[in-house]
Amino acid sequence: MTQIDRAHLFANLHVKGNPLILFNVWDPGSARAVAEAGAKAIATGSWSVAAALACDDGEDVPLDLVLANAKRIVAAVDLPVTIDFEGGYAQTPEAVAINAKRLIETGAVGCNFEDQVVGGDGLYSIDEQCARIEAIRLASEKANVPFFINTRTDLFLQADPREHNDHLEEALRRAHAYVRAGASGFFAPGLRQPEQIRKICEQSPLPVNIMVLSDAPSNLELSALGVARISYGPGPYREMIAALKAAAQKAFVTG
Repeated sequence: MTQIDRAHLFANLHVKGNPLILFNVWDPGSARAVAEAGAKAIATGSWSVAAALACDDGEDVPLDLVLANAKRIVAAVDLPVTIDFEGGYAQTPEAVAINAKRLIETGAVGCNFEDQVVGGDGLYSIDEQCARIEAIRLASEKANVPFFINTRTDLFLQADPREHNDHLEEALRRAHAYVRAGASGFFAPGLRQPEQIRKICEQSPLPVNIMVLSDAPSNLELSALGVARISYGPGPYREMIAALKAAAQKAFVTG
């Protein structure tokens, strides 16, 4: 299967009410394990990749290492692979385009791309973020790869959950602007209330991605609300590390 074939397959897996489940990985070994478990596609999580490398989230992992890891994951599985690319490891559209080109060259078919100012305060304005999205779309067109740009808004992660209602209209403004800029999906991590998720799904022009949280609706409920993509974020890595620590502690105690 070619990269273009995988890209088309990946896009077609985003179905409102029948969501793509992404159990996020961090390296080739975890990718292969998740693929063998029955995954339809593979997605990294930046938090997990950083933790596995003893780095902090927020583009602390060197870009060359991010890209090398992505290339190895793509080579390890026969599935579409999407990479959590945080803020593109750059601020200006021109620099984002250069980095996006390098990511596409790894064989990845998509990325998460967030609108928070990594290492700074707040979010990029809608116009600024649209220019950055347009840069990735132009890079994908030059590469002739229908790259899936999953645009993430950090509105809800940066706000108290009691204030999420106040940010719904802003989130939808961003979704409508992002689709015009060339986005493929809309990621709203932190959103957890069913009616708020339903509103986003009903009014977003893009397929909606929701992240699994301990107090979020179940996957079946998210499906019924119209979600098209469910991701697990850092959860899988945290579960794996907890199991590893427990096994090590048992070994040390029992000898």
